[in-house]
Amino acid sequence: MENKKIDVKYVAKLARIILTEKEVSKFSSQLNDILSYIEKLNTQDTGNIEPTSHVLPLKDVYREDVRRKSFDADKVLENAPDPADRFFRVPKIIEEA
Repeated sequence: MENKKIDVKYVAKLARIILTEKEVSKFSSQLNDILSYIEKLNTQDTGNIEPTSHVLPLKDVYREDVRRKSFDADKVLENAPDPADRFFRVPKIIEEA
């Protein structure tokens, strides 16, 4: 990857943000530093390294799935403002054109 200059003003226009000249200069410098670092990383031999998505191993913290008695539907629907049969009725949210 060759060292390319990023047009910060163009990117800012695409993102619909307004940058001062000082910010454009600062971000150009920072982006060039990032690209230089990526170039350094690209020179490293990573052939024997397994791909990973996280540096640390992930562990699920879910509880055991235990079967247990559920709430009685009639008891739950006692507090519903507008039950329909054995279901909760909710307002329609899709507008028709």
